[in-house]
Amino acid sequence: MQHSSLKNTSFSVLDLVPVTEGATRREAIDRSLDLAQHTERLGYKRFWISEHHNMESLASASPVLLISHIAEHTSRIRVGSGGVMLPNHAPLIVAEQFGTLATLFPGRIDLGLGRAPGTDQRTAMALRRYQQETVQDFPNNIEELQLYLSEENSTGAVRAIPGEGLDIPLYLLGSSTFSAQLAGKKGLPYAFASHFAPAQLHEALHLYHQHFQPSEQLEKPYTMACVNVIVAETDAEAQRLATSAKRFMLGVIRNTRKPLAPPVDSMEGEWLPHEQAQIEHMMRYSFIGSPQTVAAGLERFKEQTQVDEIIAISHIYEHQARLKSYEHLSSLFKAEVSSVV
Repeated sequence: MQHSSLKNTSFSVLDLVPVTEGATRREAIDRSLDLAQHTERLGYKRFWISEHHNMESLASASPVLLISHIAEHTSRIRVGSGGVMLPNHAPLIVAEQFGTLATLFPGRIDLGLGRAPGTDQRTAMALRRYQQETVQDFPNNIEELQLYLSEENSTGAVRAIPGEGLDIPLYLLGSSTFSAQLAGKKGLPYAFASHFAPAQLHEALHLYHQHFQPSEQLEKPYTMACVNVIVAETDAEAQRLATSAKRFMLGVIRNTRKPLAPPVDSMEGEWLPHEQAQIEHMMRYSFIGSPQTVAAGLERFKEQTQVDEIIAISHIYEHQARLKSYEHLSSLFKAEVSSVV
């Protein structure tokens, strides 16, 4: 059954390439590829890989290589970064790398850009060679990147080859009003990280629309929101599966980021009251339950935000349960879905 407010909404996937307890990093990458192939068959629009460094729990330090690997073994789904943390890289390098990807996989590559480090401060300093970032660096770096990707730079002294003149859509990612206003002024699609930083979602979306100026890439505003989604046959089973995600977030706030742990029957005894409150706030936009429960929650979210696209992230320990969760979710925006799990 289709749900009226969801059937015209695009659904996509964000993957952090989680390393599960007892598994290798190669197995984590293999499972991400399997998930990409699975969600392609189910009709998801895009599959994005995040950039994270110095994390034992994630194998996504090099999105460019993972994007290439996944695009090579899929055929239709768009593949991209969710995102490349631009302050960690020279704009020319990003233009060349994504230019190479777009040359290999024309019409399928997305370049999502963020300004957070994607890691701790010490690692960020190692990545950036101790350069101090100013508030204007991110906007300036985006402009430099756009220049390298433009046809107009064909007479420039420094050129991105391949990259120059290719159709590589840019997306700005953020969790603040700064990135929302910037995306609006530049006329770029805007994706909000509401899966872990929900506080400014509505204000950011409002400011994005308020400041939007049409661009060569985009005529009218386009908004995306990333949310946690865990779907199972019953509410109880989904809540059990979700304890892995909650334990993962507990590791984030404790700075003990171990591999994704198996689910437990209850979080009682796993966290302290103030930790529970913090995680429940961070995971405010989480849709956990049976298909009917999740459909009702996502319909309310869509009505409240009017986003054009929902990006689902699912921290589920058991790989088959993660595949099944995305299959259940696809049933909400597709009339018929054949079981492929």
